[in-house]
Amino acid sequence: MSTQDQARALMMRHHHLIKNRQQSLLARSAAEVGLPPEASQYWNHIQGKAHPSFAASYDRSHASLS
Repeated sequence: MSTQDQARALMMRHHHLIKNRQQSLLARSAAEVGLPPEASQYWNHIQGKAHPSFAASYDRSHASLS
């Protein structure tokens, strides 16, 4: 893989991880309040980019466990 392909794959993986974290949190929250499962399938993105606040809220933490 070229460097550009590697960078693109890393960015796409990061985007999907943020999406999966958001979807998991929404699904758990919806289940807690008794909403049907399809209510948690919200994903709003524009031109393939996640909303900037999603990255801050659902991105991996910089804290480490030891």
